[in-house]
Amino acid sequence: MKKIIAGNWKMHKDRAEAAALIDGILQASGDLPSDVDMVVAPAFPFLADAVDRTKGTRLRIGAQNVHAATHGAYTGEVSVAMLASIGVQYCIVGHSERRQYWNETDAEVAKKIGALLRAGIKPIYCCGERKEERLAERHFDVVGAQMKEALGGFNEAELKRIVIAYEPVWAIGTGLNATAQQAQDMHAHIRSLLRTHGSAVTDAVPILYGGSCKPDNAAELFACPDVNGGLIGGAALDPGSYTALVRIAGE
Repeated sequence: MKKIIAGNWKMHKDRAEAAALIDGILQASGDLPSDVDMVVAPAFPFLADAVDRTKGTRLRIGAQNVHAATHGAYTGEVSVAMLASIGVQYCIVGHSERRQYWNETDAEVAKKIGALLRAGIKPIYCCGERKEERLAERHFDVVGAQMKEALGGFNEAELKRIVIAYEPVWAIGTGLNATAQQAQDMHAHIRSLLRTHGSAVTDAVPILYGGSCKPDNAAELFACPDVNGGLIGGAALDPGSYTALVRIAGE
């Protein structure tokens, strides 16, 4: 299974900065390991620019969110068809910040995943526990419940087209990060839940780590048998650190 390094730019970079970041990544891409898939997710206004800028390259463009409806009176929202029409290939759904600030539920996320799959866009589904849930030793139950509600309605063929990102909420933007053992334990748990859908799903679905992953801790995390790359926040905002993570993932 190929590793994936997916950069979530969140609400950072203006148009010129986004173009410069993409160009910096592309300039280094010729020397990067070919067995690592590279994805970046700029803000909505720059997606079309990013797709055009990366045509004919190995860098893939993702969106940070989407609405489940095909169209309608949803001011400020973006549909799957809109993303597909400009060539977006990935989309992050269920990110902890969407859950926290917009009260998104896994039932809503499941609808988004279904819409993305129908359009041929690969969902990156985020799941993970909050600090109080980890301290109460409920982290396995919390992630299991999230996966059941968000992914339980999909068949084997659909599940094989989904990427999962485990993001311990307590490690996002805090400077904290899960130890390699904590990450591996949760990724192994997620893998065991996928196993109930058959070995084809278990072997096909990448599970990314998404909690303050940086070049100085990535090697230990990516060496874990069930960690298939990273969903990267702050470290993806610099071409040097992003490409360093791609190199580490390919070692």
